[in-house]
Amino acid sequence: MSGPQIAVQSNAESLAASVAARLTTRLVDIQATGRVPSVVLTGGRIGIAVLRLVQEAPARDAVDWQRVEFWWGDERYVPVGDPERNDAQAREALLDRVAVDPDRVHSFPASDGLFGDDVDAAADAYAAELATHARPEDHGPVPRFDVLLLGIGPEGHTASIFPESPAAYEERSVVAVRNCPKPPPTRLTLTFPALCAAQEVWLVVAGEDKAGAVAMALGGAGRVQIPAAGARGRSRTLWLLDRTAASKLSPELLRLPVS
Repeated sequence: MSGPQIAVQSNAESLAASVAARLTTRLVDIQATGRVPSVVLTGGRIGIAVLRLVQEAPARDAVDWQRVEFWWGDERYVPVGDPERNDAQAREALLDRVAVDPDRVHSFPASDGLFGDDVDAAADAYAAELATHARPEDHGPVPRFDVLLLGIGPEGHTASIFPESPAAYEERSVVAVRNCPKPPPTRLTLTFPALCAAQEVWLVVAGEDKAGAVAMALGGAGRVQIPAAGARGRSRTLWLLDRTAASKLSPELLRLPVS
């Protein structure tokens, strides 16, 4: 796995625009090789802002949206269409506005779906779906995602892996998360083995309230203490920050090259 690279934008709006452009370019480049790109989406204010800007940009039409596989890093275990769901927000921002292939949009199960209150069965089902899309060259039960987008919380959580939580120790690819310190309390999440299957992990972070967690994650904290520190891409790990989120980083870290 690669060491982190850091890019800093002046504010949250510039950050979202730069990530949207970077994501569009990456999808186009992968499709130009004849492959179907696989992207893992995230929720949160900045994650959804990125998708909205992708949809609004003229360059969106350079992507063949029917030839993109969409996954999620985590999900709130609430009913289909609930505005708390990451997939509902992503559909409103982008996926319902471009010509995606519904069979390539892999949403987590919902609480009013097949598994009802059995959130563990829902986690197992998503793990099984991931496994069916893994190829022999992936060497494991998870596809080798091309780009995996993540945000982080002020205390350092990423996806729905919170500090010191059981999910931080898991070796299964997908698990149920209960009693989250941030509502809603019941969620589904990819674990570190699944997150780190991605070729590229992009951590997209805006806001001064995240600055301490960003500094700890990039300063050598362990993944149990600061889960965002444990998200590493096979070939690349990008920390895409606004100036306030980067405000506690050392000058040495800010000089790391990024392209």
